Amino acid sequence: MRTLPPALATHLSGDVTTLCHAWRLTRRDAVAFGFTDHDRDLVFDGTTFRASTGFDSSEAETDLGLASTGSDVAGAFSDDAITNKDLKDGRYDGATVEVFLVNWQSPDQFLHLRTQEIGEVKTNGNAFTAELRSLASRLEQVQGRVYTRRCDAVLGDARCGVDLTASAFRGAGVVVSAEDTDSCLASGLAAFSDHWFRFGLVRWTSGDNAGLTSEVEDQTTGADTTLLSFWAPLPNLPKAGDMFDITAGCAKTFAVRGEKFANRLNFRGFPHLPGSDFVYGYADSRTVHDGRPLVK
Repeated sequence: MRTLPPALATHLSGDVTTLCHAWRLTRRDAVAFGFTDHDRDLVFDGTTFRASTGFDSSEAETDLGLASTGSDVAGAFSDDAITNKDLKDGRYDGATVEVFLVNWQSPDQFLHLRTQEIGEVKTNGNAFTAELRSLASRLEQVQGRVYTRRCDAVLGDARCGVDLTASAFRGAGVVVSAEDTDSCLASGLAAFSDHWFRFGLVRWTSGDNAGLTSEVEDQTTGADTTLLSFWAPLPNLPKAGDMFDITAGCAKTFAVRGEKFANRLNFRGFPHLPGSDFVYGYADSRTVHDGRPLVK
């Protein structure tokens, strides 16, 4: 049962109310913005909720139990708030949104209604519509381990144990040139052999992509420069002088864990798991069934 603040409860019991909604959006990098559907800015709970963004919301669903519910919020792009470029760059992926009910005559009278996450976002000119999903939607995601021959740990996490701060597994580079958003030529990585950073991660520290990460498809080192290709196109074309940090990648195989990282003991896969050729096989006169191991 939700408990209302006494002052707000008194206001709601009156004949006339002065209520509006407000939203506080917090990105994964801790940058926060406040918005309201009122016609002037409101300040409460340590945040300024701006009215100039044209925010409005649809009906919201609320169910008992752990059912996943949602709603939509619409707004306009603004240079000092949400920009089209930041949205396309993925800076709002996974952002959380807190929804408040506020007495706009006395903004200190507010009620936190719910916390949601940004889901699908649609754009149309200078406007956008964002789906707000309840936190219960996380329960619909697949959890737990997967039985596979490859390792299911994230390189460098506690289950993996590899120290990615070691100089052997990380480097820093500078973009020399880029003709498209799928690859770039960089300097500063000549000490690393070909494919060392394959499946690795680039973290951009300057330029239009600063603060973003990109997964490395492959890396080959030439006489003076290193060619980096990416699994997905970069949000913005890299420019000469853009700087980045890069960490080594792992193919998630038992061989790579041993040869590249000397980390077979922490391998989190099942390298001796029989494959589909065995699962779909059947006994016949040409197959030897003498109890020998299937995988050596």
